[in-house]
Amino acid sequence: MKKAFVTGGSRGIGSGIVRCLAADGYDVVFTYRSKKDEADKLVEELTGKYGVKSMAMQAALEQPGEGVKAFHKAIEFLGGLTLLVNNAGVTIFESILDLTEENLDYLIALDFRNYIILMREATRYMISKDIKGSIVNVTSTRSQRAYPADAIYGGLKAGLNRAIKSIALDVAPYGIRVNNVAPGAIRIRSAEEIKHDFGEGMPVTFWDDLAQIIPLKRSGLPEDIGNAVAFLASEKASYITGITVNVDGGLILPGMPEKTDGSPVAWGAAEKREIEYEI
Repeated sequence: MKKAFVTGGSRGIGSGIVRCLAADGYDVVFTYRSKKDEADKLVEELTGKYGVKSMAMQAALEQPGEGVKAFHKAIEFLGGLTLLVNNAGVTIFESILDLTEENLDYLIALDFRNYIILMREATRYMISKDIKGSIVNVTSTRSQRAYPADAIYGGLKAGLNRAIKSIALDVAPYGIRVNNVAPGAIRIRSAEEIKHDFGEGMPVTFWDDLAQIIPLKRSGLPEDIGNAVAFLASEKASYITGITVNVDGGLILPGMPEKTDGSPVAWGAAEKREIEYEI
């Protein structure tokens, strides 16, 4: 029995995870935020190419109760659960000087709180059914190195890296394993999508340029993360729990800048600027 629930599975890293799990024989339910056509197309691909059961469901996981509701629907469709993959999240780069409470609350709810709540639900379900399952969370190598404008996103991912160590100890007596995968620079947009989403704000050669300063000389693919998740969920990793696996081509090993264009969210100190404060 291989049954997986993946949050944020319709595109980018999530789609790579979903495809790799389906190729490994998993029935898969995944959530998406807004692009229903894209999600439905992926379901057709999974059922047609791999012959597995699959369903996509819309969910605003930052909203209280939405994650639990989606989890229950997934179990009902799958008829059980052996794997939870927490992937849904957003990246907002914002200096502490510009931080809004709205963005702070949103990031905490989606990138941390929802992960914890779903881990609670999954472990309680697995224990009740005597299932020695697995949980894999997608964090980031940004959790391991400081960048300007990254206190909240990077800090929350670092918190998850620490949290799963305790959670792994909590559920180890039941044979449940909990691990993280920390992606580095993953090619989640094509040149056409970069041009559409960012216009002149990002060069279409972004991923190729970035690859030149990655030790393995390429940017990652969603399937690189998917393969790592599938491995950690497999019997081949049955003696592994409580760890975070970097999948980044060696990006953060040298401690060098990820970009050399002076980007305010790359390695190094932020530029000094004028700040006004009113009471």
